[in-house]
Amino acid sequence: MDIHYWIGNSSSQDEQGAAAILVTQLDEFLGGSPVQHREVQAAESSKFRSYFRNGLIYKKGGVDSGFRHVESNVYKILRLLHIKGRKHVTATEVEVSWSSFNSGDVFLLDMGKVIVQWNGPQSNRSEKLKAMLLAQDVRDRERGGRAQIGVVEGGDEEDSPELMKIMRAVLGQRSGKLKEAEPDDTPDRHQQTANIRLYNVSDESGKLVVQEVAMQPLTQDLLHSTECYIVDQGGLSVLVWKGKEASIEERRSALGRAGFIKAKNYSSSTNVEVMAEGGESAMFKHLFISWTEKGQTKAAAFATANGDPNKIPTIPNTYSHNYLLKLAMVLIQIWRIEDLELRELHPSSFGQFYGGDCYLVLYTYKRASKLQYILYMWQGRHATQDEITSCAYQAVAMDNKYSGVPVQVRVVMGKEPRHFLAIFKGKLIIFEGGTGRAGVTNPGPGARLFQVRGTHEMNTRATEVPARSSSLNTNDVFLLKTDHTIYLWYGKGCSGDEREMAKAVADVLSRQDKQVVMEGQEPAEFWVALGGKAPYACDKRLQKEETPHSPRLFECSNQTGRFRMTEVEDLTQEDLDQDDVMLLDTWEEIFLWIGRSANEYETKEACNSALEYLRTHPAGRDPDTPIISVKQGYEPLTFTGWFNAWDPQKWSVSRSGTPAITARGKTGCTATNVTRSPRTGEYLGPELLINKSPNELPKGVDPNRREDYLSDVDLENLLGCSRSGFQRLPRWRQNDLKKKAGLF
Repeated sequence: MDIHYWIGNSSSQDEQGAAAILVTQLDEFLGGSPVQHREVQAAESSKFRSYFRNGLIYKKGGVDSGFRHVESNVYKILRLLHIKGRKHVTATEVEVSWSSFNSGDVFLLDMGKVIVQWNGPQSNRSEKLKAMLLAQDVRDRERGGRAQIGVVEGGDEEDSPELMKIMRAVLGQRSGKLKEAEPDDTPDRHQQTANIRLYNVSDESGKLVVQEVAMQPLTQDLLHSTECYIVDQGGLSVLVWKGKEASIEERRSALGRAGFIKAKNYSSSTNVEVMAEGGESAMFKHLFISWTEKGQTKAAAFATANGDPNKIPTIPNTYSHNYLLKLAMVLIQIWRIEDLELRELHPSSFGQFYGGDCYLVLYTYKRASKLQYILYMWQGRHATQDEITSCAYQAVAMDNKYSGVPVQVRVVMGKEPRHFLAIFKGKLIIFEGGTGRAGVTNPGPGARLFQVRGTHEMNTRATEVPARSSSLNTNDVFLLKTDHTIYLWYGKGCSGDEREMAKAVADVLSRQDKQVVMEGQEPAEFWVALGGKAPYACDKRLQKEETPHSPRLFECSNQTGRFRMTEVEDLTQEDLDQDDVMLLDTWEEIFLWIGRSANEYETKEACNSALEYLRTHPAGRDPDTPIISVKQGYEPLTFTGWFNAWDPQKWSVSRSGTPAITARGKTGCTATNVTRSPRTGEYLGPELLINKSPNELPKGVDPNRREDYLSDVDLENLLGCSRSGFQRLPRWRQNDLKKKAGLF
């Protein structure tokens, strides 16, 4: 569990102190296991920002306005939002005046029924697209989908006379030039530093004393269960570790070391993270040369079973019960969005979610003899924008039905939180496409392959992947469903707990005969069902039940003149942005993933950035760690194996025969030509196609086929479905989606 407390820039010291005390009390109530995070406005951690996929909106005021209940579909609104950020977007409410504008950012003028997006002449394509997604989110979530969105290009305002007339009616006539672009100079939460120090927090002398005990590189044996420690990353972040046997006073005071930050003259926005022994974050572990989990068991036990599935030892399950399931569950209800309305499902289909649908899940439980509710909005990857909008609208209606009591949780396919998984007690099955609607024909009969991940009822899910050999991963269990049987394929790196959970999922998936197949002993029929044997992710490092260091994914940038990284939480294939260079650190290797539309300068400098990453890593990493460059669409199995449910057809890259992977040896970087896919040159930015009349479109663009000029990622973001999913829709539905996205 993670607890975040957020501090507004205008909050009082009393409020900040009260929040810290309440967090400590909540931590103690939950047994001391959560990781605590102190978040400051405009300097939030990437983990916190990752919860809000469409961006954060900073509202003016305090209790008198910020805490007031916002009714949906209310149009008496006038506000100006200043949009900043590429990966994690923030929108700050600013004065409704031309003086708030500048040439480098995007602004949303929200007038209730109309939202005008004004793109600064120096803003980039990614910022414009993120702002559009935020505007659509405001329209759908706050206005029930009944607001119009218009786009004005700040460098070509004369091309949008009607929208400029609306803006001038509100803002008046602009006098003078726009302000210059503002630099994105927010503190870098993930820049590394070689100045790592470890401090001990002790009360042995009768009063709390903070004393330095070591400098980097740090080793795990410096931490003792009877003590509390502070790890200082040179002011970039302060990490607090609480030993299991530390005194209550030490544990309580560890978070409240505000005096430590002041004494060091650090910024008040310095990130603070507090964790208990055994619940260390990935960032914390990466500060140490090596990290071993207590009682960690490798997959050697599997290998010694001589291939007999009946002799494979089941590793004891030592997890603590999920807090959600300690509550007295009263009722679970699930509805699917059909024809933009709710259709309640029979309990027999609970836990089976289709990628072409959207669902509402209402979890009712009792706390202190009072009914409480959690309302989940599950959005399938291939659901249409209409269905996603209707799902949000129906959630508002249901929230009103229960007088605003439900806690609303937006769940994106593949990003299901732990408490959502726990509801289905290890029997959650996610079908990649199709629909659960009656009378609708789903993909025809044939083999279907499911990747099962999880070790107990609270964290297990089965995700459908392409039914081909390359989808297999030696670290997991897979279920292969054919017309006559279900194969339970046990990878060499799977655990006894994972095998037990896979058996339970298999029973839900089908009543067919089950056949256990161990990696390396597959019958011929198994490979035939998968279309033939082919290479798959089988690196021996994947055969560990739990790697000493969890893989970490970063978005990389050198645009400010120095290496910067933004960490991406809960890495999935969806997080790989074609406009970026991404760094995947698996500890023994560094992968540089280069998106098709990545900035050329960043692409050239990617290898040097990786070298800098290793050189400055706090744990004193081996500078000769292999660095592997991977191009989008040419990912090797050693890369894809770290991702759950990797889809090799997602980007549909046409092979050009150019080298896809380059590696760096001990002598440094290997020079290689970075060749883009031939299709890349055909892509146009959404801002060139959205809400444009035919004569405003770039030369050669067919106004009736604007979607053909969008990249796969932009098309999916704007239309809410994949290119193949869009092409399968009837013509009237395609035109309807294009109209709502401004592509018609």
